[in-house]
Amino acid sequence: MQKTFTAEFEAIRPQLRSYILRITAHPADTDDIVQETWIKSYNNLASFQGNSSLKTWIFAIASNLAKDNLRLKKRWPENVTDICKQAAVANPVFFQEAMQIRMSSPQGQFEIKEHISFCFTCISKSLPIEQQIALLLKEVYGFKVLEISEIMDVSEAMAKYYLHYGRNKMIEIFDHRCALINKEGVCHQCTELNGIFNPKQQAQEALMKIEMARQADKLDKSELFELRTKIVQELDPFESAAAELQLHHLEHNRKVMEAYLIE
Repeated sequence: MQKTFTAEFEAIRPQLRSYILRITAHPADTDDIVQETWIKSYNNLASFQGNSSLKTWIFAIASNLAKDNLRLKKRWPENVTDICKQAAVANPVFFQEAMQIRMSSPQGQFEIKEHISFCFTCISKSLPIEQQIALLLKEVYGFKVLEISEIMDVSEAMAKYYLHYGRNKMIEIFDHRCALINKEGVCHQCTELNGIFNPKQQAQEALMKIEMARQADKLDKSELFELRTKIVQELDPFESAAAELQLHHLEHNRKVMEAYLIE
């Protein structure tokens, strides 16, 4: 059983790591939680009854540890991108560091699809933790409702409740804020940052690579949200071509939010 467990854990480690990062927005805490998940699940392997898959059981342990990590922390506001943008503009060191990463790192590229995934992480942290976890498990990591109820230790009805309200809230936020899907959206950060990091690349050309942007006038809000989650599904925030640049950006946002929410 130990060999099976070890093989399974290592197979899902990349998914587990990206999942915890999207909950905590903290790379160091993520690695601590993944390691603690390994230790706790290995030490309690005898208690695994096989009523769910081993992957579901491991994700349940990791989810509880992530919730414990966030228990005393406040949710991020829906306008997190505005607050962090203002802080970045006032902090020249942030852009100096970011440009150094852009110029020197093999994971320092800037692509709009990478920032869409990054934005999903930040906005999802404005949800109640239960809704955030349910949404990530279903929309990004492909768990079924029954599996989500097992991971969260709630009824299927409650899991559906968290999913319904979490999904609808995210759709509402993006519809009001995201200029890629709504011409009246207030957030143009994707194209603004593209202009900074890719000054010779036309923003419209970059947008045409994103199906969500191409279909913005043709699809309804729910369909556009599904295209957004497809982008998130396909990107590993630790392994993508923009990983180091976006993790630098995420660390900036986390520090800004911690200071902002104390005030």
